[in-house]
Amino acid sequence: MINRILIRIKVVQMLYSYLLTRNDFKIPARPNPAVVSNDKRFAYDAYIDLLMLMFEVSGHPSAQDKKQSFPVEKKLASSKVISALLANPEIKAIIFKQQSDIDSLRHVVEHLNLAIESSTVFTDFKRRRSADFDSEIHMWQSLLLTVFARDPKLDEAMRQLPGYSKIGFDLAIQMAVDTLQSYFDSVAGYQNAINDLKYSLDEAYKLYISIFALMIELTNEQRRRIENAKTKHLATADELNPNMRFVNNAFIAKLTQSSRLEALIHDLNINWEPDIALISSLLNSITSSQLYADYMAAENNDYAADCDFWRSALRNIVFASDDMLEALEDKSIFWNDDLQIMGTFVIKTIKISQADPESPVSILPKYKDDEDAAFGARLFADTVAHRDEYREYIDRFVNTGSWDPERLALMDIVIIITAIDELLNYPNIPVAVTMNEYVEIAGAYSSPKSGQFVNGILFNIADSLRKEGRLLK
Repeated sequence: MINRILIRIKVVQMLYSYLLTRNDFKIPARPNPAVVSNDKRFAYDAYIDLLMLMFEVSGHPSAQDKKQSFPVEKKLASSKVISALLANPEIKAIIFKQQSDIDSLRHVVEHLNLAIESSTVFTDFKRRRSADFDSEIHMWQSLLLTVFARDPKLDEAMRQLPGYSKIGFDLAIQMAVDTLQSYFDSVAGYQNAINDLKYSLDEAYKLYISIFALMIELTNEQRRRIENAKTKHLATADELNPNMRFVNNAFIAKLTQSSRLEALIHDLNINWEPDIALISSLLNSITSSQLYADYMAAENNDYAADCDFWRSALRNIVFASDDMLEALEDKSIFWNDDLQIMGTFVIKTIKISQADPESPVSILPKYKDDEDAAFGARLFADTVAHRDEYREYIDRFVNTGSWDPERLALMDIVIIITAIDELLNYPNIPVAVTMNEYVEIAGAYSSPKSGQFVNGILFNIADSLRKEGRLLK
């Protein structure tokens, strides 16, 4: 079963990767006019003008004192891309400082709006039942390259601006297209991170099931060895009349009889048979161990003893094997990190079965409940959405005498903002649980001093949130 401990670890890992590589809108800085050509100077100004025109034709005037003076088609007015651009801090600053020629171009806005709404590009977009970011970004890119770039009235208005050049205007169109592409890449990166989070959790559960399949395969291989030994030309007495306790282990017998486990092994496409070298290595380690010798010689051969044997064999031999770790790394990039937690759940499953020998083995579900199943994706999405707000809390409580806010480890920041989101949005999770879990993650996945640092910052943030009335648990 995937518990919240593992989910938190996965969310932090995926957030770290996402925030390390993400890039929303690439809004280039205004170039130094003293070191760039006239074409590039005009290109930047025209690029800003194009962004402002996109707002205007969508019914979102780029000046606070302006009001929409013409009707705008609903799908254009509700553009998610335009809303995202307007929320960009750099765009907000440009609008606030009035760093554009939009006043000189506003007379062509209604004309552009009509040209856009009558275009094939927009007509095709409107026909879509559901407009995702991909299709909307593609629409705006196409509108820039067709309507904006070719409209004669806009061209005439641009020619009246200081420093106009056709090369500069073409460069401006491409800059605007590239800005939208950068946002598309960011949205794709976000969705990929969500998908990777789900996949990594699915892989963790697959590892849990794979360990049971491995136990069955080790048993089957020992059975094959015994049968082969019987056919030897000079078989010994022990080979002709072998001790069958290992291959007849009652817990393994229950595993092989579990229709649920069989279905999961099939559905998850788990097969250890090709891993002949690993199976042979693990089996040799097991059968040459003192644990195996004591188990095979013991008079007590009840179900509890069979369960105890496998719990010990997994802990001390299988999970500790370098060959096992190497094989897991080859099978999934996640499995080495997941082995400790999922191995614990395998051992827990054996222990549960040991306490109820008359019942079939109860294979744990992937998640305890629907709330746990949604926990990871929700925690990830909420933390991303509020990351700037949460970062302000970190900067407020960093001891600037010891820590430079600009040089904090990204992993520490990710751990803290994720913890803040959990503190604020999960009233049923005690504060102490959240604090302890993320301090543990910091100690395991960041620097040696991170646990102490994260603990101190989180303590101060939690105290502040209580005083603000935001943390009520």
